[in-house]
Amino acid sequence: MQLYCIDTGVPENGDATLPLVILHGLFGSADNWRSHIKQWQDERRVIAVDLRNHGRSPHADGMQYAAMAADVVALLDELEVKRFDLLGHSMGGKVAMTLARLHPARVAHLIVADVAPVAYDHGHDDIFTAMRRVEAGRPTSRRDAAALMQEEVDDAATRQFLATNLLRGDDGIMYWRVGLDEISAGYEAIIAPPDGDRPFEGATLLIRGGASHYVPDRYRESVDAVLPNAEWQTLDGAGHWLHAEQPEAFRDAVNRFLAAS
Repeated sequence: MQLYCIDTGVPENGDATLPLVILHGLFGSADNWRSHIKQWQDERRVIAVDLRNHGRSPHADGMQYAAMAADVVALLDELEVKRFDLLGHSMGGKVAMTLARLHPARVAHLIVADVAPVAYDHGHDDIFTAMRRVEAGRPTSRRDAAALMQEEVDDAATRQFLATNLLRGDDGIMYWRVGLDEISAGYEAIIAPPDGDRPFEGATLLIRGGASHYVPDRYRESVDAVLPNAEWQTLDGAGHWLHAEQPEAFRDAVNRFLAAS
């Protein structure tokens, strides 16, 4: 599995700073993090990864977290990155927790954005249905694709986010670049807890959105069992896409944590 990544390389004054590896969430990609990458790349090497079945990375059966973490480790081995700081959002946060649990010596700092190490209920049925409507409708423009999605997804921001995965084929038809069949078949693994049978005891920051339902206080015991040294921070008013809704506050939290620990 040869994953695609955005790799900024080592900046002139950043030789002593560990690389920051970024893992996106479900239906996201490395491209979603470009504004943050631009802010961080002058100080450190940033490697933003397209996970399997997402972005420009290959499609493959299986969405188990151990498999996705192994994909990332293989990429970092190829890039000769032995130790790094690791940031993951949502599904990417579970991949990050799995990687940290399976390879703790390689992760200097772990940042988990708005996800807990628990099993979640099914919550994307409307999105899968909307994306299948686009497939069946064979739209020739993003506007037409958005109209098809609107039948299932009311939120305009969600439709706009999903549309970042649309490409135009040689026949003029818009198509999904994500591995929709593979993601749908592997959805039970996506909503499952991260893999690994031991806690990650390294320095950890858990950032949650104050308006998000993904990491309520009742999950604290579950978080403590997997991330016993996690520092919690809440971005008041932010939802699940907290890094996009409050980018400066999100970066400030990450920068403070990395500088202090």
